[in-house]
Amino acid sequence: MYFRDHGPPHFHAVYGEFEAQVIIATGGILMGALPPRALRMVKEWTNLHRAELEANWQNARKRRPLAKIDPLA
Repeated sequence: MYFRDHGPPHFHAVYGEFEAQVIIATGGILMGALPPRALRMVKEWTNLHRAELEANWQNARKRRPLAKIDPLA
């Protein structure tokens, strides 16, 4: 997530040489691409941490520090 990023609320996911912008509300891809397995894992992680992601998006808009979010276990 970047402080000067554009809407809709999203985060950036990187997997090897792949990168995608992932919409927080749906887990869908806004831009870019991920391999199917990586996309499934990112969607699962997004579903588990949606509230934290939304809070970080709001913090980024206000230029406040972002909270660390645990990885998928």
